[in-house]
This record gives sequence, C-alpha cells and structure tokens, in this order.
Amino acid sequence: MSLTLWIANKNYSSWSLRPWLALVEAGIAFEEKQVAFTHAGGNPEFIRFSPTAKVPVLQDGDLTVWESLAIIEYLAERYDGIWPASPLARAWARCAAAEMHAGFTALRNRCPMNCALELRFDAVPDDLAKDLERLDQLWREGLERFGGPFLTGSHFSAVDAFFAPVVFRCIGFGLQLSDRSQRYIEHILALDSMQQWLSDALEEPPEPGHEADSRANATPVADKRLAD
Repeated sequence: MSLTLWIANKNYSSWSLRPWLALVEAGIAFEEKQVAFTHAGGNPEFIRFSPTAKVPVLQDGDLTVWESLAIIEYLAERYDGIWPASPLARAWARCAAAEMHAGFTALRNRCPMNCALELRFDAVPDDLAKDLERLDQLWREGLERFGGPFLTGSHFSAVDAFFAPVVFRCIGFGLQLSDRSQRYIEHILALDSMQQWLSDALEEPPEPGHEADSRANATPVADKRLAD
C-alpha cells in the first residue's frame, strides 16, 4: 500500500475529514495515520511529516502532498470518480469546493467542527447568518441543477467531501437551512463512511483547547461522549 494519509483528531479536524472521506468513498486503499492535537493550534509533531506543520498530508511513496485541495487534485489525476465525469458538473464542483476552501469564514470560526457536542446560539450572529444564506443557495443550486441526492448528481464526489464537515457543523450547532438542504444533510450524515468517522470521533478524549473554541460562541446542550 503506497498511500498514507496523516490526520489529526476526528472529532475536530475538518480538513482531515475531507480527503479521508474522498478516499473511502472512492474505494481507494490507504493507510491512516493519526497524530492528535496537543492544543487548539495543532501539534509540534506535525512537522515530522508535514512541511507546514498542519494536517492533512498525503504520502505516496517518497512524494508528499499537503493541503486538502491539492490532495484531492492529486488523487483525481490517478483515480476515476474523484470529481464528477460531466465537464459542467465538474466545473461547478471545483468552484464550490474552492469557495468552501477559501470562504465561509464566519461559519468556520463561529462553528468549529466538534462531532461530540450539541450546541445552540442564543441568536445567530449576522455574519454567520450571511454565510448560511450563501451555503443554502449554493447547495440548492447544485441539488436542483444536477438532480441530487449528492451536490452534483447521483454519485458522491470531492465537492461532497469538502462540505461534509459543514454537515457535522449544522447538526452540532442546530443550524437550519431550507428543506432541500436539510435532506442533503441527512443523506450525507447517513453514509457509512460518515458514521464510521463519527463513531471514531466519539471514542477520542477531549482536547481542552478545541473544546473551549467550540463553546466560545454557543452554549452546549448535550455531549454524545456521555451517552450510554
């Protein structure tokens, strides 16, 4: 097995989830190696395998590929099915994934991924509401244009992997979108791969820095790690 994917905590690492999910859904064999966060900013040990001291990192023999979007593009050069087959759908998917990679700042900052916690806002901040409006618009555009149940049609692709952490954020923070977008959330969450990631995440011990970040803007109402 030549592919190795380095990731951090499944409970918190949204960027790790993206290439992991793309690999699993595409049926590509890889070795998973996990190095846990020691604090909210990362782990000094990441520099052993990552030129940026961040995760995720894909190793293919002597080749190292960092940054989630670059990992996806590298995989797409080697394997079928990473991006949609249709040029139109593929172009849309790349635009949407790039928008997620570079944008939705309020959503990422105010709703850090924490698979274990359920939290609620007293009132949704204006900048977050603006991001949610754009998210809903984007998802509905893909679902309506390409027919669903995935963002570019009947098959999972990299664009769904890029928005998978948002699914966990919507569930965790009780974020409400349109009915069509809510059905998409339910469809992605029901994937065996997402359920496996969630199950693994709930087995991990909490990291205080990330837990504090999760609670910074919203009130915890439940912790799935404490469930029987």
